[in-house]
Amino acid sequence: MASMRAIVEPNKGKLQGIAARPLFDAMMERVAVPASIDYTADEIGRVHGWWCRPTNAVSDHAVIHIHGGWFNWGSAQAFRYLAGQIAAQIGAAVFVPDYRLAPEYPFPAATDDVRSCYFGLVERGYSKIAITGDSAGGNLALGLLVYLAANSDIRGEALVGGVAISPVTDLSLSGESWSTRAEADPLFTVQQIAGLTHSYLAEQDPVDPVASPLFAELKGLVPIRVHVGNDEVLLADSVRFVESAIAAGVDARVDVWEGMIHGFLGSVGRLTASRQALTAIGEFLNEQFAD
Repeated sequence: MASMRAIVEPNKGKLQGIAARPLFDAMMERVAVPASIDYTADEIGRVHGWWCRPTNAVSDHAVIHIHGGWFNWGSAQAFRYLAGQIAAQIGAAVFVPDYRLAPEYPFPAATDDVRSCYFGLVERGYSKIAITGDSAGGNLALGLLVYLAANSDIRGEALVGGVAISPVTDLSLSGESWSTRAEADPLFTVQQIAGLTHSYLAEQDPVDPVASPLFAELKGLVPIRVHVGNDEVLLADSVRFVESAIAAGVDARVDVWEGMIHGFLGSVGRLTASRQALTAIGEFLNEQFAD
């Protein structure tokens, strides 16, 4: 981790705007390639994306993994190896949607896209579906789970659970870790993220429950697991969301990984914690698929 910090800290807070997209995608393309995963492009619910399919995948099980990138960066193709690592843990196909990005497509375009993707999988006949997401994708994943809980009459019986990895749950950036972890986090600054979230929200209120799931009604959510590093500014977003979910009667848990920074799962093969977290995610999803 010390070696990783030495590499990333000189660029802390410098990724800005759409000009950062190529660099961000290149970073995600460096995630270790899992074995025995086939990658194919597809369109689900009118949303393009990539399938990450194990050779022994259960035919009627699927995961939607919603990629990160602070709503401004990222692509399904760049995140296919991280999604493939999840697929390898569970023996089920993972679809990564290319939801529309800000600033070209501000809120609620991304929200609309992930909803369409879920219902597209239902229409294709998948009987068990889980939702996962990292960072901004964790925001969209939790938002989708909240929406489906509030609309259980149209969601069907397919939804089994969700996993959020360092999710952004509060776009007002009011969590205490924005100050308590400001020095420990080697990647982000509040000024940088305020610009990216403004690009995404445009004129939308950051505490709108659709934009910030922390402020939503959480009663009725399917079981949820959250993983976050102890040395990231988004720590409070994860902890507060899970505390609120538990208070609402949800089967929820957060694992805080000591010494880890944002995006640590992408270092699978180099960090023991990355493999342990992926194993925990796999065990949870396999339990949900089995129920």
